[in-house]
Amino acid sequence: MLFMKGTPQEPRCGFSKQMVEILHRHNIQFSSFDIFSDEEVRQGLKTYSNWPTYPQLYVSGELIGGLDIIKELEASEELDTICPKAPKLEERLKVLTNKASVMLFMKGNKQEAKCGFSKQILEILNSTGVEYETFDILEDEEVRQGLKTFSNWPTYPQLYVRGDLVGGLDIVKELKDNGELLPVLKGEN
Repeated sequence: MLFMKGTPQEPRCGFSKQMVEILHRHNIQFSSFDIFSDEEVRQGLKTYSNWPTYPQLYVSGELIGGLDIIKELEASEELDTICPKAPKLEERLKVLTNKASVMLFMKGNKQEAKCGFSKQILEILNSTGVEYETFDILEDEEVRQGLKTFSNWPTYPQLYVRGDLVGGLDIVKELKDNGELLPVLKGEN
């Protein structure tokens, strides 16, 4: 957790800006709190941490330090061992495509499709009785764009079985019409 002046997108002091740049350069996953948004937190944290300046970086609830300490940790190559890394997009996509044995990436979710193609594919999947999970690509732009490259498939929805791309709506319709959809969903071919 980074307590800073401003936000990572709009730091409001040079030290906070440098801290964010270091964390991003090392692909470190972090949340932030704008100390300008709450004067009580701003003053209270100085006492709590016995650290008079900002930004302040905490890992697992423990103060690591301010910008000077982070720069020292970066120079000694210790920063990467102390801070959690953000998972790389390709790893995240592998995990997501394997989240369930049948996984649908769509606009919306099982309860509410947000485009006609997603609605049609839901109707087809629901008619099979096969269990499946969905991921709403409108909620995560990184996944939405990254999956197109990962799968080499430019459109949504995208259906995966055991982590392998089956295809989009046209492919799923074709499989259904040929009587092949259920075996594919069950991983039988």
